[in-house]
Amino acid sequence: MGKKYNPLSIVFLGGVGEIGKNLTAIKYGDEILIVDCGSTFPTLDTPGVDLIVPDFSYLEENKDKIVGLVVTHGHEDHIGGIPFLISKIPNIPIYGSDLTIALIEHKLIDKKVNTAKLNVVKAEDKIKLGNFSVEFVQVAHSIIGAFALAITTPRGIIFHTGDFKIDYTPIGNSKPVDISTFARIGNRGVLLMLGESTNVEKPGTTISEKHVGKTLDKIFMANPDKRIIIATFASNVNRIQQIISIAEKSGRKVAFSGRSMIKICEMALDMGLIKMNRENLVEVEHIKDYPPEQTCILSTGSQGEPMSALTRMANGIDKIKVQDGDLIVISSSAIPGNEKAIYTVINNLYRQGAKVMYGSLEELHVSGHACREELKMMLSLIRPKFFIPVHGEYRHLKQHAKLAQDLGINPDNITIAEIGDEVEIKTKKMQHNEKVKAGALYVDGEGQISHEMVKERRQLSNEGLVVVVCKVNEATKILSDEFIVETRGIDLREGDFEEIKLCMAKSFVQLDLANKPFDKNQFEQIASKKVANRLAKLTTQKPLVVPVVILDGDLAIYE
Repeated sequence: MGKKYNPLSIVFLGGVGEIGKNLTAIKYGDEILIVDCGSTFPTLDTPGVDLIVPDFSYLEENKDKIVGLVVTHGHEDHIGGIPFLISKIPNIPIYGSDLTIALIEHKLIDKKVNTAKLNVVKAEDKIKLGNFSVEFVQVAHSIIGAFALAITTPRGIIFHTGDFKIDYTPIGNSKPVDISTFARIGNRGVLLMLGESTNVEKPGTTISEKHVGKTLDKIFMANPDKRIIIATFASNVNRIQQIISIAEKSGRKVAFSGRSMIKICEMALDMGLIKMNRENLVEVEHIKDYPPEQTCILSTGSQGEPMSALTRMANGIDKIKVQDGDLIVISSSAIPGNEKAIYTVINNLYRQGAKVMYGSLEELHVSGHACREELKMMLSLIRPKFFIPVHGEYRHLKQHAKLAQDLGINPDNITIAEIGDEVEIKTKKMQHNEKVKAGALYVDGEGQISHEMVKERRQLSNEGLVVVVCKVNEATKILSDEFIVETRGIDLREGDFEEIKLCMAKSFVQLDLANKPFDKNQFEQIASKKVANRLAKLTTQKPLVVPVVILDGDLAIYE
């Protein structure tokens, strides 16, 4: 008898058609290997939401098949969903670099999740998880301990680039990219490559992190008489190390401000990933005890996050009070969608009397993602039979697919995936199977809210609210002609109220109660749609309509 054929497929639960909440499931036979489990930040379209994570329904339905979770690196869009996944499916073994695992552990502690099995791996380590063999390949990125993954399956090698750039002169604990390792993997023959696409629109190559250090050094030298506050990503340990080294060289004390900045920097100091004279580290509450020109504050809030330290400073509600003459440096680029929040913070900092330096004025940030020439190099070294671009909005994926085609990959062997797609890798082709349940879960405080509730919040904020209170005699099945209509965020004319009452009466008639009892929920559903549609025609607005039915009660209590 021949060897049993097991299908190999990739299930995309996040991170395609978007930048954020990366989650990919590789399925071989009855086994599933998960790559990354990230989150993304809310937007103006998700009012009141704190965090967005992938929908885990597919993994919950197949939880007995999961052999492990391998993590490329410790950024939020790759690890932010892990506590929520583990709370639903406990005891999944998780593998990542030392910093990645430390960051995950802190997240699990914060969420009071203690059922994960955390495992630290190093570059060039190989692990066996069921029928999958995973080799961790060191890459340069804007966080220490980032990996590409060479995943060997019985059907062939799947190479996942993770987030990467090709940096020959990295700083701190990072290592130069090992081109020979990529070539070695490519020479083994790669069945499928999943390639990140973030900077495919940018020509050339990514500038080395050392470039930012030179810019910051010049800023410190040019401003010896000012207090310097620098906002950057807390996870960019190498940049933080550069800032600390420059501050110490300038004779300045250093303070960390913002929960994640304090947490990650303390962790990195304990792990030896950040090196400094501890005598130069000052609690942020005591930074005021030193002359401003002898201090440097490292802060969160480079993306204008509402409760971050820099936003609180800009609004005058932080323990650090912005003073005339302060120099505030924002060492990051705007994540798409955050521009308005960032410029609001910058404007408010200027109002407080500070001078602000940011990306459009100075070269204060370099990307951790490969530009076009680096993407070309990776494709040329790996030489995959099949290619699926990932980690990008749809336009990024299309352009990366075109780049691969230009480099000689058969266009029939390239496909664009969307969230919920299952792509099966056959001998001669890739095939899109039936979609799986996928999407987003919205985290509000300690709980999760539905997509429908988010839509209602959006409708409330954009169109307003109409509450219609009516009275029904359940025994006689008669709708009273008394109504109370309350509105918020929408102005109605006198005639509109009469139209609302008429819609309620028509909805009641539509129930056809001659031979069945009155169903309160059904009536409210019909009335809500009918009133909303009528108001849309009368006012060109579509407010959220909430009918409230009082059974044999007194409407006066609502007045």
